[in-house]
Amino acid sequence: MLRECRSLTLVVLSLATALGASCGAVRAFDPNAGVTKESGPFALFKFGFSAYKNGRKDEAVEAYRYAAEKGHTASRWALANMYADGDGVTENDLEAFKIYSEIAENGVEPGSQDTGYFVNALISLAGYYRRGIPDTPVSADLSQARQLYFQAASTFGVAEAQFQLAKMLLSGDGGSVNVQQAKKWLNRARKKGHAGAMGVFGNVIFQEGQTVRGLAYMTAALDQCSPKDRQWLQPMQEQAFSLATESDRRVAINMSHAIRPGEAD
Repeated sequence: MLRECRSLTLVVLSLATALGASCGAVRAFDPNAGVTKESGPFALFKFGFSAYKNGRKDEAVEAYRYAAEKGHTASRWALANMYADGDGVTENDLEAFKIYSEIAENGVEPGSQDTGYFVNALISLAGYYRRGIPDTPVSADLSQARQLYFQAASTFGVAEAQFQLAKMLLSGDGGSVNVQQAKKWLNRARKKGHAGAMGVFGNVIFQEGQTVRGLAYMTAALDQCSPKDRQWLQPMQEQAFSLATESDRRVAINMSHAIRPGEAD
């Protein structure tokens, strides 16, 4: 499954990297390692990350489970991701959904180090509500998905949530169509370096008649996007390119070279 929101948890990954450097390659719950299922949640989390990093994912799952049972948010987040991706365990979207829900329901204190995990849980839940989970009680609920994206976009200013919320506003999924609000969120996300938001923003203003500027943004987004985003950005840019005049194309291409990620107008 796609997990685009991983990029939103840089603080989580940097913490995990630091922890991994200090953990060493020891065996799970080996008395000599000083880590047992009765150990504190932070010690279990550190061990779980070390085990995961060294390819011992079964041990990582075990450590994360014990830490999660003790209420450790980071371990819950790591365990949910493993279930969502089928990484070291059998893929189980319903189990991932339940764990993300626990994180979201517990909330987060302002400025807490758990903020990254909380926001990731909100966005992951929004994705599940957007799609639903087949053969489970979790059905698609676009209104709920839109609300979760709004929370992550407005309260935490997360570019990916702003982008996803804008797409729902443009399509009318989960509520009414609101192009002006969509442009606002796309603009905020693109100014944070979100290539997809830049491309969609360009497409919207292109359709509104800002041919050169819109094509420039789409072209810049195509130059800066990931291979995954190129799959949908390229056809969109090529269609607009085919509709523009030769003169507008030249100006737009030149303009696109000056557009940098995170750059405001």
